[in-house]
Amino acid sequence: MRAVVMTEPSDGPDRTEVRDVDEPNPDSGQLTVEVEHAGVNFIDVMARRGDPGYASSWPYVPGLEVAGTVRALGDDVTGFSVGQRVAAFTRGGGLAEVAVADSRLVVPLPERVDTASASAAPLMLATAYLLLTDAGRFRPGDAVLMYSAGGGVGSALAALVPVLGGGRLIGTVTRADKVDAVRQLGWDVVLPLEADMTDAIRAVAPDGVDLILDPTGTRMLDVDLDVAAPSGRIVLFGNAGGGTPDPLPPAGRLIGGNLAIGGFSMSSLTAAAPARAASALGTVLGLLAEGTVRLPITEVGSLDEVAATHQLLAEGRGTGKYVVSVQRTR
Repeated sequence: MRAVVMTEPSDGPDRTEVRDVDEPNPDSGQLTVEVEHAGVNFIDVMARRGDPGYASSWPYVPGLEVAGTVRALGDDVTGFSVGQRVAAFTRGGGLAEVAVADSRLVVPLPERVDTASASAAPLMLATAYLLLTDAGRFRPGDAVLMYSAGGGVGSALAALVPVLGGGRLIGTVTRADKVDAVRQLGWDVVLPLEADMTDAIRAVAPDGVDLILDPTGTRMLDVDLDVAAPSGRIVLFGNAGGGTPDPLPPAGRLIGGNLAIGGFSMSSLTAAAPARAASALGTVLGLLAEGTVRLPITEVGSLDEVAATHQLLAEGRGTGKYVVSVQRTR
């Protein structure tokens, strides 16, 4: 079968290629999915550049979310049948014609949800849902700030907040030329990153921000603390810039500001509490089926175009969510 293979760490696409590799077989508790669409994510870029903890080994087949049909069942797997339409979290290997998944992280696909939209649901839409509801304790009317709002999770947040009761959405972007495109995703205010983000954010949220969703590690944490409203919540959910995060602030600053800092990792949640991750995936697939949530996605035509899409994301030139159409060769 064909798969995207990263041969060794690199900051560019020069070590990413499409190869013929052996088709995986499911172990006990697993199933394999004949992939129709797979999500393309910035976390693939983090794996590509060799950030610790993202590539299990080299060569590495990236890809953490897929949609398609069940191809084969491992021992002890019940509740699924060969040929059934599903969406699934994978632990790598999703950018391939066949992917293996823990059956606990596979959810049947509602009839009215196409595989392109479904392939954006596990790592993007379910993540955004849990960031808001579980980690961030979103309340209707909250002012919500997110850095890198033009990415896949940002577009999902913009779609979900109105469904959850509405709020004021404030996003940042790394490039000024992306402001208009990100506004079109549903963000009320879009700010280019600049030297003094504290003043820029305070100018548009003078009463402070209720919920801050920060994928930058701890690089922006001082700004987060400065602009958070009393009883504000800060959720750290990534380390897009790489490197070692700085220590968290002393307790006195949190207590004095009535602030809470939490963390979220979908990959850790799928490992430690797969039922919670699968439940969130089922919920957001239901929203897609009802038409309550609509996701803007960009479909990449084949696995051969994935390396260029990764580079687009690495350079900050992408907007919204990208998925790839995986056309199986016979």
